[in-house]
Amino acid sequence: MDAYDKDSDARQGLGRDGREGPPGPDGAAEQTGGSDGTEEASAPGGTGGTGGTGETVEVPEAREMPEAPSGPRTGVAALSPRYQVGAVAALVAVAVAVCAHIGLVFLHVAPSNTLTKEHGSAVDEWVFPEFEQNWKLFAPNPLQQNVAVQVRAEVGTADGGIRTTGWYDLSAEDGRAIDGNPLPSHTVQNELRRAWDFFVSSHDSEDRPVGLRGSLSETYLRRIALLRLDRNGAAGPGGVVERVQYRSRTTNVEPPPWSGEKVSDRPTYRELPWWSVTPERNDGNRDDGNRKDGARKDAGEGGAA
Repeated sequence: MDAYDKDSDARQGLGRDGREGPPGPDGAAEQTGGSDGTEEASAPGGTGGTGGTGETVEVPEAREMPEAPSGPRTGVAALSPRYQVGAVAALVAVAVAVCAHIGLVFLHVAPSNTLTKEHGSAVDEWVFPEFEQNWKLFAPNPLQQNVAVQVRAEVGTADGGIRTTGWYDLSAEDGRAIDGNPLPSHTVQNELRRAWDFFVSSHDSEDRPVGLRGSLSETYLRRIALLRLDRNGAAGPGGVVERVQYRSRTTNVEPPPWSGEKVSDRPTYRELPWWSVTPERNDGNRDDGNRKDGARKDAGEGGAA
């Protein structure tokens, strides 16, 4: 009988004071921790339950997981604060420069207005020659002609005679210099074309200059002719170029077959009068003579001192 009672007590469980605890969900009594440091059983249904004595069961808090280390910083964020400020300042300067450039180019291509009338010279100084805009490509009636500029010369030979050279196609020379060149110079692309356009726009149908710009355009073309003829060795040994003559050869661009437009394939020529280049050479000789006279005068004054 005693053995049965002890076995029954072991199954039911006793409290600290020898009394049975409340039965658990499966009929077993829940044991509670005593004052002797024994472990307290958690209440059914989760944490924070109460034992048979009414005491709160303590559950350890879950520890926070350490954050995964972030990757290395890149770009501007990887710089020190001082260099970040410098990078931002550089970006702002570039943005301001781009906006100013776009604004000046817009004023250059825009119709005449108050700003262009007042600051037109400043706009032209910025745009020409590197950022020139030629909007004829987008005009309702774009250019449909090829214009070739040619020049020839009268050369004074060493024996006192006069010789006339053949025509040098300056436009073809520029075209050959551009073909196959990924970075052709601005001079090769635009010097001759701009000079000829300048002449045509500043002369009337009789090739007479209109105002000072007309005379300036003639001087410009003379100097280009002398440079190109000298490059081609037109004068020959002992020869001197005395006069030059320009002409333009204009041919129509063949229209596409679907347009049905018919144009002439015959070239048309415009010959300018002969221009003497002796004044150009005399001006250079006169400048050389003045420099030599000044050098002699300085040398004389130095010797007298």
